[in-house]
Amino acid sequence: QVQLVESGGGSVQAGGSLRLSCAAASGYIYSTYCMGWFRQAPGKEREGVARILIGGRTDYVDSVKGRFTISRDNAKKTSYLQMNSLKPDDTATYYCGTGPRCLGGRWWEDFNYRGQGTQVTVLS
Repeated sequence: QVQLVESGGGSVQAGGSLRLSCAAASGYIYSTYCMGWFRQAPGKEREGVARILIGGRTDYVDSVKGRFTISRDNAKKTSYLQMNSLKPDDTATYYCGTGPRCLGGRWWEDFNYRGQGTQVTVLS
């Protein structure tokens, strides 16, 4: 069993930056596992934000391209989401996830393991 813990959320002014971390508090994350971040804003559906696949290939939702960067440190069993030029529309609870696969249009639903979420609030 893998327990994921997110950190790094908070409140920031529009245009600011935050760096989210997702660490495995227990269990083991294989280097072949997909890792990713998804978010949910009040009254909205969950949305995949970014994922990092085998070989380091990354994929982002259009609304964050050029602003967010996902990375991982396999030795530390941790993934990161660097968020720059934040906008009020980025306000949401951010969750991380991992698993052997994350394919398809709603890839975040494939995750075997998910964290409890960290709140990001962007003030206008």
